[in-house]
This record gives sequence, C-alpha cells and structure tokens, in this order.
Amino acid sequence: MAAVESGTSRTREYETIYVLKPDVSKDNAERIGARVDEAVVREGGKLTLVETWGRRALAYPVTKYKRGVYVYLKYVGAGAVVSELERNLRMLDDVLKYQTVKVRDEVDVTGLQIDPDAVKFEAIEPPAEEEAEESIERALGLEDAPERPARPGISEDDGDLDDLGAGLNDDAEDD
Repeated sequence: MAAVESGTSRTREYETIYVLKPDVSKDNAERIGARVDEAVVREGGKLTLVETWGRRALAYPVTKYKRGVYVYLKYVGAGAVVSELERNLRMLDDVLKYQTVKVRDEVDVTGLQIDPDAVKFEAIEPPAEEEAEESIERALGLEDAPERPARPGISEDDGDLDDLGAGLNDDAEDD
C-alpha cells in the first residue's frame, strides 16, 4: 500500500492577473484588493508581489468594455488558495476577467523574503478624460477618404462619353 502523507500540504507559487472595469472607483478597487489579500491569508498563503499595471486595451471587447485595469499578483500557498481567490474574484462585479498560472512546485516558505512595500495594492486613479469611441468607418479608413471620380480612369477631358460606344452596333445595321 502507498504511504499517505498526513498533515503536510504542498506549497506552490502562483501568478494571477485580474482585470477590473476601466471605470472602477478608487474605493471599490481598494475593497477588491483587501478582499484578495484576505482570501489568500485565510487559506494559509502569502502574497509576495502585487503590481497594478494600469488601464490597458483588452485583446477583445469584454461585455461592453474595450479597456480594463490590470492587476498582477504573485503568491505562495496550497491549491485551496487558488480556488478561494478565484471564487472571490468571480463574485465581484467590477472584475471582468482573471487567470491563474502555477509557476513552480515545492517552494521553500521558510527562506522566502517578502518586501512589505511590494505587497501593497496601489491606488487606482479614475481616467483623466473620457475616450471617444472610434467608429468602425474610421477604424477601417473609410471615413475621411479622398474623393474619387465616378468612373476610374475616365475624366471629363476625354471627350463625349457617347463616342466611346459609337462603333459597337455598326455591324448590326449592315445585316
């Protein structure tokens, strides 16, 4: 029979990136940061790094948003930390997306040095000005396009347009 380890859990290192709505208030962002920290500590994990990357364009629109506020977390803990953190992120209305990646197995927690300044959530400032939505026509380059003549290659200086087809039906009259 295989021996079962009792009372020991594996400590792993994880990274989570979550994206907030671009119009998230400063207070809501602070509440989300406090809830994330609380969830990690409650499950026996430790935050090692927190970075706020700011407002960036999303790869594709999520609901009606084209931009979002990115927050990067690095932490250590058992697998229960990830499930509890993602459960909390799923319940928050201001969180658009999140993704967690396991960085490595078997982390030695006793030798782990954590800088207290590196695990503080930064304040998120509201956007300076409302960005104008770019129309589809402008994005495709159709708006502000140069004027083109009605028939390309023919200008008004080429003479009477009726003269161009004058000889087409000459054979029909000879029959």
